[in-house]
Amino acid sequence: MALYLIIYAAIALLVVADQLIKVWAVNNLIEQGSIPFLKIFGVDWMHLTYVENRGAAFSMLSGSRGFLIVFPIVMVGACLYIMHRRGKRHRWLYLALPLIVAGGIGNLIDRIFRDGAVVDYLDFQLAKFAVFNFADCCVTVGVIIMIFCIIFVEKEEKEAKTLKKAERQPYAHTYEEVGELPEAGELPEAEELPVAELLENPESAEAAENTVSTALLPEIADAK
Repeated sequence: MALYLIIYAAIALLVVADQLIKVWAVNNLIEQGSIPFLKIFGVDWMHLTYVENRGAAFSMLSGSRGFLIVFPIVMVGACLYIMHRRGKRHRWLYLALPLIVAGGIGNLIDRIFRDGAVVDYLDFQLAKFAVFNFADCCVTVGVIIMIFCIIFVEKEEKEAKTLKKAERQPYAHTYEEVGELPEAGELPEAEELPVAELLENPESAEAAENTVSTALLPEIADAK
């Protein structure tokens, strides 16, 4: 229970941070247009540019307001459901899904209360790219974490479970463990029984019979 309280508190903080940044962008960037924001070693990496985006993330599906309101609601609900049902088995969902949910809610608030327009302000300068915002970053980072964990973490967990199962079954060896099985003609031959010797020496045969009978007595007693 405490874990989910922390997760929902983190989602709320991310949504509040997204909305506060957007309020600042509306109050400070509309009149200025675009201002330098991030410059490293004289290279202009990022500008702050006010843009109203009526599409999805990175300006996709522009103009589809109804779909862009209903779809995020469905996705947020699906993410929360998966987190509650699968989170205990796949712990990385507790990190990836809250980021996706927070980003989805942040942009959903804009679509509902800003006449379908999402406020974007992060303008990447090194390449031609759509202007985006903090909520888009949350969704993108969450998706990247999901892809990474599905490819690498899930694979390692599956291999660990297989190894653990093999340890519980020490006699269940695979061909890789024991190597290729020998051909029929290459099997070691069993030692020949000294039949001729027993036939020639009846006393030895009788002694051998008595020895075998004596060895079988404990097993016969156990069976009874």
